[in-house]
Amino acid sequence: MSKVFHYNGEDFKGEVVSTKGITLVDFFATWCGPCQMLGPVLDDLSEEVDYKVVKVDVDQSRDLAAEYGVRSVPTMFIFKDGEVAEQMIGFLTKDEIKDKINSHL
Repeated sequence: MSKVFHYNGEDFKGEVVSTKGITLVDFFATWCGPCQMLGPVLDDLSEEVDYKVVKVDVDQSRDLAAEYGVRSVPTMFIFKDGEVAEQMIGFLTKDEIKDKINSHL
């Protein structure tokens, strides 16, 4: 079962910014083809790793997407100890995502 946390508009700072270690945040849209392809990749990834994977629907969380400068989807951020460590735009494979995250461990 996937361990992806679907952000619902409450307490982003508590779920992500206050978290020690690595958190992967995916800004997506339900109508976005590459986002739909990325969903199962993130589900699989969340089963294999110890860090948190958070999905944010940009249509439901426009203010948060704007705060992080999200202009296209999918856009993923690697947070390390509550700070943005890296931004990735577009579809990536599970191995590509893991490689990028591992560079911050």
